[in-house]
Amino acid sequence: MGSARDVHAWDRTIRLWDAYFAVAWAATAVLVLTAAHPGWPVRVAAAGLLVPLVPWYGVVGRPLLGDEDPTDGRRALWYLGVTLALFLVAAVLVGETRLMTFALVPQCFMALRRRGALVAVTVINLVPVVGWALLWRPDVTNLLGNALFAVVALVSSVVLGSWILRIIEQSGERAELIAELDASRFENSRLSAAHGALAERERMAREIHDTLAQGFTSLLMLVQAVEAELDHDLPRARRHLRLMDETARQNLAEARALVAGGAPADLDGATLPDALRRLAARHEATLDVTGPVRALPAGPEVVALRACQEALANARKHAGSSAAVGISLAYADEALTVSVRDDGPGFDPAAVRGGYGLAGLRARAAEVGGAASVRSAPGDGTLVTVRLPVPTSVRSETP
Repeated sequence: MGSARDVHAWDRTIRLWDAYFAVAWAATAVLVLTAAHPGWPVRVAAAGLLVPLVPWYGVVGRPLLGDEDPTDGRRALWYLGVTLALFLVAAVLVGETRLMTFALVPQCFMALRRRGALVAVTVINLVPVVGWALLWRPDVTNLLGNALFAVVALVSSVVLGSWILRIIEQSGERAELIAELDASRFENSRLSAAHGALAERERMAREIHDTLAQGFTSLLMLVQAVEAELDHDLPRARRHLRLMDETARQNLAEARALVAGGAPADLDGATLPDALRRLAARHEATLDVTGPVRALPAGPEVVALRACQEALANARKHAGSSAAVGISLAYADEALTVSVRDDGPGFDPAAVRGGYGLAGLRARAAEVGGAASVRSAPGDGTLVTVRLPVPTSVRSETP
């Protein structure tokens, strides 16, 4: 079932026009039958001509006037032609029949275009007076009164009709605007949903890259290290196997956290420095914490942890397992800064294209109002720094 917006404003008032037509028709019939002139046979004949107007309106007129586009010219001319034929004959016979004019004039403007409506209204108001005068030859006073009444009725009909047409036009314009608004809202909703889905895919891609993908990369590197150590360095191979076990368990925990939408596994029930210590141990890196350590909102802590994960994975991947890697975590009043430095071969950051690594790191930092920078050059190692703002409400807090 359609909503109220699907219904034309004119359609919702058609019952009022039904009632108006019924009242006008009944009043006209009473006046015709009780008129003082002419005799009752003529009056009965005139009233009889009015009777077919009721079923004719109900069967043909009402559906025509209730259409969303009531300007079907052929159907409108057929309806109004029959209606005017019955009305004009009755109005010529009995002058009181002209009261029905007030019910027929609005229908002309509702069913016809402006020019046709004006012609029909002119016929309705003037022809009955002319025919009545020619048939009954009234005195001058009576003729003048009826003529003036016809002119006034014609003017008022034009004014009323113009008002009706303006209402119809405004109703149509409003219906079009509402349809356009609904279409715009639907399109905005569709684009918003598409944007949300894209943003969620990008977020999940970053999460997977910074957690599961990095963990699997570490596992592969550890497997390669163990294969090389089994023949000549069993203690070191066993240590790497323990790291493989820990990394696999950590990956499983991260996967569960991603599905549940909770905090990263490393931060679950632990402080940021503790999480970084475990991370540094898995990557054989050092950690230096400065400044007053305190609890921060989840957003900056998650970004700091993910930045370290990304930087450490890149260091082990590009700098090699022999490179020295250090993590620095600095708490200040207005910012939290985390840096990862390695003494590997370095690279040219401007030459990096594509991938989620550096771009994802910068995107994460920007989400919480921070910034990420990468300083590196061939032969000079790499320094990744992420600076995150600390909310005012926790700047002065201590652990």
